[in-house]
Amino acid sequence: MRSTPRLDLPGGRCETESILAENMADTQKQIVTVGVTGASGAILAQKALVLLEEDARVARVHLVVTEAGQRLFAEELGLSAGDLKQLPSRILGHPAAKIEILPNKDVGASIASGSYVVDSMIVIPCSMGTLGAIANGISDDLVARAADVMLKEGRELVLCVRDTPFNRVHLENMLRAQQAGAVIMPVVPAFYHHPKTIDDLVTQYVCRVLAQIDLPQEKMYRWAGTPASKKAEA
Repeated sequence: MRSTPRLDLPGGRCETESILAENMADTQKQIVTVGVTGASGAILAQKALVLLEEDARVARVHLVVTEAGQRLFAEELGLSAGDLKQLPSRILGHPAAKIEILPNKDVGASIASGSYVVDSMIVIPCSMGTLGAIANGISDDLVARAADVMLKEGRELVLCVRDTPFNRVHLENMLRAQQAGAVIMPVVPAFYHHPKTIDDLVTQYVCRVLAQIDLPQEKMYRWAGTPASKKAEA
């Protein structure tokens, strides 16, 4: 009787097993993708990244910045162009522990596949061009492809659209994206919490965004009714 040949395979785990083990270790924590485009509002992206970095419920943040987004950081925050890998640390002002930056041209990155689990994604700020690509399924860069994956997998996607006034194309693209499952959250500041600084406005808006992906923040002001209504209830 002939014996079956035995294959001497390497003992190390395959990449899929490594990723699975890593993800299982973080089952109680979120993996979040943050896309940044060239629409005005770099300070919004910065605040979102700061809060996500500090949030103990977040295990990992995948950051994707378009070329226009990199220019935005330079023009609005004074973060000059340099080594892309150092951008998260420059945005935070200190070394980043959770944030991994991915090149926008790398459509073969992990977040471009639905088999890689990402709990939620926000595009902040989201340009009309990126909105149009997402709404019409044009996955020609990593931001648009990652967003497309979120929609097809039924995962949380928040688009912080930033432009004004809206023309009909913008409005129809917002409706199309919303019907596909995205949350359309225009960058509109709130004033009922009596903001005194730009940071107050930015923080409240970004906290509202993070609440949409099940990461409510203690810093968010929550309306509890007017004194008159409270008195009436009593």
